[in-house]
Amino acid sequence: MQTPVLTPSPSAGATAHLRARGLEVAVAGRPVLTGVDVTVSAGSRLAVVGENGRGKTTLVRALAGELEPDAGEVTRAGSLAVARQVIDAADGLTVRTLVAEAVAEPLAALAALDDATTRLADDEPGADDAYAAALEAAVRLDAWDAERRVDVALAGLDACTDRDRPLATLSVGQRSRVRLACVLGGAYDLLLLDEPTNHLDADGLAFLEGAVRDHRGGVLVVSHDRALLRAVAEEILDLDPTMDGRPRLFSGGYDGWRAGRRTERERWQQTYDAQRAEHARLSEAVDQARSRLGSGWRPDKGTGKHQRQSHAPGVVQQVRRARERLEAHRVTAPRPPATMSWPTLTARPGRVLARAEGVTVAERLDEEVDLRLEAGDKLLVTGPNGAGKSTLLAVLAGTLAPTTGEVRPPVDQTAYLGQETPVTARSAGQARRRHLERLLAQRPELLLLDEPTNHLAAPLVDELTAFVRETSAAVVVATHDRQLLADLADWPVLRLGGR
Repeated sequence: MQTPVLTPSPSAGATAHLRARGLEVAVAGRPVLTGVDVTVSAGSRLAVVGENGRGKTTLVRALAGELEPDAGEVTRAGSLAVARQVIDAADGLTVRTLVAEAVAEPLAALAALDDATTRLADDEPGADDAYAAALEAAVRLDAWDAERRVDVALAGLDACTDRDRPLATLSVGQRSRVRLACVLGGAYDLLLLDEPTNHLDADGLAFLEGAVRDHRGGVLVVSHDRALLRAVAEEILDLDPTMDGRPRLFSGGYDGWRAGRRTERERWQQTYDAQRAEHARLSEAVDQARSRLGSGWRPDKGTGKHQRQSHAPGVVQQVRRARERLEAHRVTAPRPPATMSWPTLTARPGRVLARAEGVTVAERLDEEVDLRLEAGDKLLVTGPNGAGKSTLLAVLAGTLAPTTGEVRPPVDQTAYLGQETPVTARSAGQARRRHLERLLAQRPELLLLDEPTNHLAAPLVDELTAFVRETSAAVVVATHDRQLLADLADWPVLRLGGR
């Protein structure tokens, strides 16, 4: 399918902007955002990143005026639209409701132009100025093309085009696509997009990237999608922890952010290590001074009493000064976040770790699969939703029996990361990371990874990608992640579903 092209709207107002200074928000008494400075203006392409629970959606709500910050200020100029992760589907709301919201300003501009035209024809006082202003507004909003632009966006995202369809009858993904289409197709100056790649297929993703690049206003996008970040982000605001507790803004797009973040984390670790080492040195100095106070200052046997007495004050003074230096020293750098542990995995060369012959699973994996995995083998499993990728990995892991065919039981050292993350009190990303760490701690010879990048922050995904490429263990990866597919493009591929 050829991706529809959303014709760029006329230039957004040059004064349109969204600015936050010193933004602070606490939820249930816990600080979520601290010292956030953000500017989005015409032409901005700003991405907001961070692990789950770092306040990305909270920031969007505060910028949009849906949430009052505890400190700081937000100023807005120009029209603003938000594509949220969750869309209200209350009774009475239809696709038309969202479309009407998107075209309300352009249609109002056309109505004002019609009124001004009538006044001009009637030669009313001030009609010339009123007509010029109305015409300028209609041109700026490309008001005559408003409905068509929304239709193009709905088609480009494979969203429902039936205006009378109640939102409650649409799936979560369908509602999200309708709202995103209305945001992209509307004539808004500023766009706030919260995880917009959710629920989009390859064609929808291509349309989204083109629409964001071509938008002449400002765009702020919250996303974990590395391909989207690479394609559209010019600046990246990172909400993950820093040494001074304030978010960091990186220029240079995705690569600039990666390099800057890495340098900052290294500097943080070095500062922390140096301060801890100095604290340990001062502690040792106090211990040594105390030791001299107990015995080291005493002169040799036979020395006069007055000589022993003359040494005592000096040693006591050394102890006092050493203790003062220790008390004055503070480890001001907080402990850096723990990094993911990537163990060295090995497997005996030539050992067969998994084998499938003529495997199918009724109603889940229709086409027969034959494969053989030995130590060090790498395999990328691709295909559309429903083709059986997850089913195949479950069969190889021994957690699902095939309907036909034979499967060699997996070796004991097999680790299977399914899409379902164990339920914990942590965020989805934190739980996913801990689950992966536990699996790797078993030192598996065969890794079966089903959508391994789900819920993981981009820096951790980059580390995971490097790990699976370099490990000596056999690895099978099933994924839709566009960047991961590109990074593993040199691996052998098993395509399911006829694509």
